[in-house]
Amino acid sequence: MSVTYNFCAGPAMLPTEVMEKAQKELLNWNGLGVSVMEVSHRSKEFIALTEQAEADLRQLMNIPSNYHVLFMHGGGRGQFSAVVNNFLGNDGRALYLVDGSWSSAAVEEARKLAGENCIDVVEIVNKDNELVTVELPDFNAINTDYRYVHYCPNETVDGIEIFDSIDCPWPVIADMSSNIMSQEIDVSRFGLIYAGAQKNIGPSGLSIVIVRDDMLQLPSLPQSSIMDYRLAVKHGSMYNTPPTFAWYLAAEVFAWLKQQGGVKQIAAQNEIKAEKLYQYIDSSEFYLTKVSAKYRSKMNVTFYLADESLNDRFLAEAKANNLVALKGHRSVGGMRASIYNAMPLSGVEALIQFMQQFEAQNS
Repeated sequence: MSVTYNFCAGPAMLPTEVMEKAQKELLNWNGLGVSVMEVSHRSKEFIALTEQAEADLRQLMNIPSNYHVLFMHGGGRGQFSAVVNNFLGNDGRALYLVDGSWSSAAVEEARKLAGENCIDVVEIVNKDNELVTVELPDFNAINTDYRYVHYCPNETVDGIEIFDSIDCPWPVIADMSSNIMSQEIDVSRFGLIYAGAQKNIGPSGLSIVIVRDDMLQLPSLPQSSIMDYRLAVKHGSMYNTPPTFAWYLAAEVFAWLKQQGGVKQIAAQNEIKAEKLYQYIDSSEFYLTKVSAKYRSKMNVTFYLADESLNDRFLAEAKANNLVALKGHRSVGGMRASIYNAMPLSGVEALIQFMQQFEAQNS
């Protein structure tokens, strides 16, 4: 059977070793004779799994002891509303930095819950030039007092990634759904980090929240109990039944990542993968990217064919060559190769080889 490389932006490919292990023990997990999907989330066996998962994640990301790690429902969109409800209270204001589709969606949700007057927005993408760039605001020139500043460091749709630190007087909240554990970061620079699981962690339906102690002292709005960070902390992320199979797979991904040498080693591999693909695109007149080099995503490589009438042929032939899910998001068109942690270098090399062949045949 030939290898299929899945470039889907999410739900994304999981490590082959993790999938094979899950398949092997699907009907008999941990020697219990039943699936992990069938055991109580409060059983000693599952509790041990959750404790190991948290310990591994803390080690992988070097999470300080004054941060709580939560495994929650709802994915990234669920956290759009949870952040507002947990921290804004009746009189809070927040600043949202917008660099693409998902940060825009976070603004929409925040304004729905808190009202437009409580949410300030700064568009930080500059599209006036030939290539998209990012310009962060001068936070020292802002007089408003905010509960937090929210941003999305990696925009999957637009292929934009912000590598600069957000240095401001207020707690920084980051939606890292698409780049968590893809590179080393200083967690202590953030008030809260959240991430939908379906890109670098596991399957959809689970989200990870890493929240600093002092953030939980902020006044909250009325909200659903299962999205209340304080209740999640109090009950060990088990106020109600969690998505147990997703938690199990996340735990296996964390273990796999440790076996690869941790985040530092996987970041080096991600750098090589992205650099190879961008170098080929830049060397070709047949393909092009619309993002400046400084802000090109290492997780979601967006590119276009100079002759877009060839798009359908490109996608069909790519699929025939076992390279799937390369179609760009419907809002921006073009192509998108999502090369998260689980994508091996061989997948990127196979894509480049196909792109070279397609260019030669259609130039």
